[in-house]
Amino acid sequence: MKLTFLGTGSGVPAKHRNVSSLALHIDDKEGSVWLFDCGEATQHQILHTSLKPRKISKIFITHLHGDHIFGLPGLLSSRSFQGGETPLTVYGPVGIKEYIETSLRVSMTHVKYPLIIKEFEEEGLLLEEADFTIKGKKLVHGISSFGFRIVQKDLPGALLMDKVKQSNIPSGPHLQELKEGKSVTLSDGRIVEGIDYIGPPKKGKVITILGDTRYTPVSVELAEEADVLIHEATFAAKDEMLAREYFHSTTVQAAQVAKEARANQLLLSHISARYQQEDVLSLMEEAKEIFSNTVVVNDFDVIPIK
Repeated sequence: MKLTFLGTGSGVPAKHRNVSSLALHIDDKEGSVWLFDCGEATQHQILHTSLKPRKISKIFITHLHGDHIFGLPGLLSSRSFQGGETPLTVYGPVGIKEYIETSLRVSMTHVKYPLIIKEFEEEGLLLEEADFTIKGKKLVHGISSFGFRIVQKDLPGALLMDKVKQSNIPSGPHLQELKEGKSVTLSDGRIVEGIDYIGPPKKGKVITILGDTRYTPVSVELAEEADVLIHEATFAAKDEMLAREYFHSTTVQAAQVAKEARANQLLLSHISARYQQEDVLSLMEEAKEIFSNTVVVNDFDVIPIK
């Protein structure tokens, strides 16, 4: 899996940072993409990447401030014009359904694909599929804002090829059956059990994506031992009073969350336009003093989830 950052700024677009949106690429046979937030001009940002709107199957909205949702009507519309036919589900706080339906109705836009809108108000399990679960919890912001914990279920173990060779099992389509744990009858009459040739399960990835928030223990809970934590860092440490006033976090507060949660990597986004590109290094360094594996992301950064 990997992340593509389409917008890493806060509030209003800047020359070097668009407003919030990021894509999570799911390693499935469809090449599905899950979008998190969809600020103004997200579809323009997509044009500078290899991402295909028709591959977007889910959109998760953290909260209803404009810099996180103003790109939705255009993207939903263009996805239809560009031949998207597969269903798309939008998950978001109460109010997202009215916003989308009103925007499409007033603009007389009719999408050609099934558009499902699922609102949530309560915390808890938002989605459970064969390979993933997503839980949401309320953060501390001026309006209802959620953080998401995306958990990939454990993956099947690899086929132990050394053991296969030791057993003189020939190559062929039956190796796939062994990998799936099935019982296989070989050409020489032997019956071998797939379970005897599969290694231990591989632990699934954990990704935490937080909406706008002040520092809160809820963020730590959502990020516990996450492989990657995406946390807003609207303000530098010296501007902590501003962060509190506007219900946002500083670089240092985000780093503290990552440290307390024992996360593996911290990606800082939602950077205020008051900080120029030359300020990024100092923003990152003050966070790294607390949590060393920290990166301040930029628009179009592609980060593999290790």
